[in-house]
Amino acid sequence: MINEKARKQLGEAMRAKDEVAVATLRMLLSSLNYARIDKPEMTEEDEVKVVQFEAKKRKDALVAYKDAQSKMDRTDIGEKIEREQKELEVLEKYLPEQMSEEEVEKIVDKVIEKIGASGMGDTGKVMGAVMGKVKGKADGGMVSGMVKKKLG
Repeated sequence: MINEKARKQLGEAMRAKDEVAVATLRMLLSSLNYARIDKPEMTEEDEVKVVQFEAKKRKDALVAYKDAQSKMDRTDIGEKIEREQKELEVLEKYLPEQMSEEEVEKIVDKVIEKIGASGMGDTGKVMGAVMGKVKGKADGGMVSGMVKKKLG
């Protein structure tokens, strides 16, 4: 399970004095513990959802920092971008291997054909079915963009 793996790697990161990994792993373990309050019997799939949520926060922060950096000339933003990137790299070690766009596109095409989706009104049905099939192995934003493009 992710919780045990993260605890083990936290000890290794502490011995290596890797400040970013230590802080990120502590945050991840804390998030997993909070999630366990709501759902004491967490499966590995539930743990993956917690990691995905934390990774998404890092990706969103990266987008925001890069946007701010392009609008302002601030050197401290570069340091924040670098830290968020390192945190994201630590978290990605706990996520399942991501599917390629081609693999996701095949699934989207099959679901659209199976459901008989014909327009944007079917987006929710298609998204639900596709996300159920990819189960954390594809970014929801990428899937959403692909579904909208195919149905639009």
